[in-house]
Amino acid sequence: MNRTIEPLDADAVRAALADAWAQFDVVERTGSTNADLMVAAAAGAPDRTVLVAEHQEAGRGRLARSWVSPPGSGLTVSVLLRPTGVPASRFGWLPLLAGLAVFDAVRGLAGAPPLGAAPVGPQVGLKWPNDLLLGPEQRKVAGILAEVADPAGRAAVVVGIGVNVAAAPPDQAGATSLAAEGLDVDRAEILVALLTRLAERDTAWRAGRGDPETTRLRADYRARCVSLGADVSVELPGGAIHRGIAEDVDRDGRLLLLDPAGHRRAIAAGDVVHLRPGSGPVR
Repeated sequence: MNRTIEPLDADAVRAALADAWAQFDVVERTGSTNADLMVAAAAGAPDRTVLVAEHQEAGRGRLARSWVSPPGSGLTVSVLLRPTGVPASRFGWLPLLAGLAVFDAVRGLAGAPPLGAAPVGPQVGLKWPNDLLLGPEQRKVAGILAEVADPAGRAAVVVGIGVNVAAAPPDQAGATSLAAEGLDVDRAEILVALLTRLAERDTAWRAGRGDPETTRLRADYRARCVSLGADVSVELPGGAIHRGIAEDVDRDGRLLLLDPAGHRRAIAAGDVVHLRPGSGPVR
């Protein structure tokens, strides 16, 4: 049964989040929530500021792709993080950490059991670095874009998250939505779950000064990343394409790609296409 799409109740979401986020706002329409928070960061907006748009008209994904969010079809949310105490060299883990938070939220709402238990519900996994794949065909249901800002010497990262809830936007070829995969949840419910999980992950990561080993971030990510073990092609930001086996993720969150000639390359950013499945999705 289709759920009636209601506008987000900012006060209700704010109350459900308690004190986990310093500032939470919902706007009816904007070009890009990431662009808006980059401006806010330069103006001194506090750590853990959240901006949600009901309609995003000019959002951006990886490799300068567009991410348009029609009203009511999904969630478009950006968060401003100022991870004081974490070396800037470890900021590269934030996009992967955000991907884990989205995974945690969707998997929890799907009623899935703990890892290692008998699989139930829709298949869910992460494609490196942070696309959330859902359903038996493992189609994209969420994407993330992180951008670094450094206003007045105060390091900041803006993380934008787009989740297809009721439907996949027409500009996302081959994508899916939570509703299409049988998850009947309203947008407020998934938003609260997502921001709660993100705050938990971020708090633990900061407490460990961003160390992906002591915080178990790398281990958790590897357990959920369906790219590992798969034959993939990776398009780099400059347009070059590399093919090989996605072997692992290193301590910096880079994808370790073993090419057909036996050469291993560490890739920090790129868009992955799965050519042959690996060990299978986490459920």
